[in-house]
Amino acid sequence: MEITWYGLACFRVRSRGLSVVTDPFDNSVGVSLPRLRADVVTISHDVPGHNNISAVRGNDHVFKGPGEYEVNSVFITGVPTFHKGKAGERERNTSFVYMFNDGTVCHLGDMGILPSREQVELLSGVDILLLPVGGGDILDAAKAVEIVTELEPRVVIPMHYQQSAIAITLDDVDKFLKEMGVPAPEVIPTLKIGKSDLADEETRVVLLAPQGVGE
Repeated sequence: MEITWYGLACFRVRSRGLSVVTDPFDNSVGVSLPRLRADVVTISHDVPGHNNISAVRGNDHVFKGPGEYEVNSVFITGVPTFHKGKAGERERNTSFVYMFNDGTVCHLGDMGILPSREQVELLSGVDILLLPVGGGDILDAAKAVEIVTELEPRVVIPMHYQQSAIAITLDDVDKFLKEMGVPAPEVIPTLKIGKSDLADEETRVVLLAPQGVGE
């Protein structure tokens, strides 16, 4: 499996037989995406900054909401969660779980409200967690760590935190690392990982450098 981050909540996850792009953003965030191609695009929150489907070529499948899907023998589950707002008035968010042969990946999307017990059960058992940590309208460092404790993934990849040139003010990733109590790991361009690499019992944090993002 190969995981590449393009900034904010946009990743490309490639595994045998399938490639997925999550939450492609548009130029309104202050930077532009490189040309991307994927079989599947998932949209957690149907707003600018997360729903630029036209930026991804070749997508035969676009999933925007809760449900159970199957593409090329890969099962994808959209779990209803929340972005922000008071009880009864909350904006919807969809967190996606992708069950690849070489590992299960969860993209929490534009989540800003801690998940309920029922939602935690639907999101549990994942190997790799793509986790927003930058605060504002989405999870801050403390809430993000609560979710790590609940879900116990093998690998955590922080996302949606402060980057140079983006037109959104967010917390730096260092705040999340401090809350986790871990030193800053080496930043790598892409995570290449297999099933055998996911056997460790302790959760580890991986930092990815955003790839190919232009101003």
